[in-house]
Amino acid sequence: MVNHQTVGDRAAHLSPEDLAALRENLHEQRLFRQEQLRQIAAPSRAEDLLRRRSAAQAEVHVEVAASARMVLADVEAALRRIVEGRYGTCHLCRRPVERDRLMIVPQARYCARCQQVREAGR
Repeated sequence: MVNHQTVGDRAAHLSPEDLAALRENLHEQRLFRQEQLRQIAAPSRAEDLLRRRSAAQAEVHVEVAASARMVLADVEAALRRIVEGRYGTCHLCRRPVERDRLMIVPQARYCARCQQVREAGR
């Protein structure tokens, strides 16, 4: 008997509803980060004056923009993995990323165990 569930995919632990919700979440995150980057790139006149007054504020803007770009890249990579059928698989051990982890961090590339190993190695 052939199992027509997504056994061929590595995301077999995610239901179609889970995957749809995660995809929607990723799309929303992408829109949010794109808008955040637009606002940082084109500050209002008041923000521009504040930035000129404070080098520390300018540094914060640079850090926020860099963080937003990194998250946006991670979100877009996760969306590509969904399209390619590779979503939900750890990049290191190739085991499924835990469903609960994906629900919290839908762009996660690593299972919790591998993420801890990576962070410990820093």
